[in-house]
Amino acid sequence: MQTLLRTPLYDRHLAVGARLVPFAGWEMPVQYEGVIPEHRAVRTDAGAFDVSHMGELEVEGPRARELLQSLLSNDLDRIGPGQAQYTLLTNEQGGIVDDLIVYEREPDRFLLIVNASNREPDFEWLRERELPESEVRDVSDDHALIAVQGPRALERLGLPDAPAFTFAGGVIDGIECVVNRTGYTGEEGVELLVDSERAAELWDRVLDRGVAPCGLGARDTLRLEVCYPLHGNEISPETDAISAGLGWVCALDRQFTGVDPLRRIKENGPERRLVAFVMDEGGIPRQGMAIAEGGEVTSGSHSPMLEVGIGLGYVPAELAQPGSELTIDVRGRARPARVVKKPIYSREET
Repeated sequence: MQTLLRTPLYDRHLAVGARLVPFAGWEMPVQYEGVIPEHRAVRTDAGAFDVSHMGELEVEGPRARELLQSLLSNDLDRIGPGQAQYTLLTNEQGGIVDDLIVYEREPDRFLLIVNASNREPDFEWLRERELPESEVRDVSDDHALIAVQGPRALERLGLPDAPAFTFAGGVIDGIECVVNRTGYTGEEGVELLVDSERAAELWDRVLDRGVAPCGLGARDTLRLEVCYPLHGNEISPETDAISAGLGWVCALDRQFTGVDPLRRIKENGPERRLVAFVMDEGGIPRQGMAIAEGGEVTSGSHSPMLEVGIGLGYVPAELAQPGSELTIDVRGRARPARVVKKPIYSREET
């Protein structure tokens, strides 16, 4: 039986009665008060998530940029020190080994924050392809990561506004951390990178400021409403970026692993596309449910903001236009749905 890993905040989750579940090899809080109130707290005020299970990889050296440029789909030359970039680690077929955020500390020093389940595979992938004068290190155990998300997140933390996908050193109630203007909810917010030994203290200070603790359940419904992909659901080593709607993070005008297959898919058009859909009648779609017109649901849930079943799934390319009608097999019953424009939820439309 696998022994589950625990983040530096594990005791804090127990103390407030969080419901803990296995996730990517970790024992993580899925909810505290409940998924719906936690979801709504993030949409209306601010919520805090323990995302310390994510991996942190350092890539340094005179040829660090060259190494990353050869392996990542986006173009690092578009950013500079103090800036971050969403990108993909791709294989020779153009499949997605992982989606991640790269932070440029200096021209030859980078930090990669990767998915928890891919921490070791990503590290080995990079290590096997190291160039002379480049070094890859796994520093995940040195850090904890607390995401504070919501329209009042910066106000609650007493932080100034900053452009999205930037980062800088900061201090919250005397605790030093790196304030990353990134997140996975579609809301304003930050991800606070802090030394592991000070994580519990920072968590306490964040909650003392009126931020609601939130679990992985709300994190999943939040990202689904705004159509952010989840590795293992929407994207995988067998999934290409063009079909997944992630062509915008692929700099196809330069060379990187898997670029030639991606260029061909872009030129010819993918056979299937990832779409967002809303159920027209009752029924909650779930991962793995069949779509009668071809394909299957990759993620599905009840939307706490729209109060209707929503989902993501791959369908034949000709059905990818908003308004296309789909039929979802919800536990043996055919339920009508329609393709909608991404994101499914946006504050401006409610």
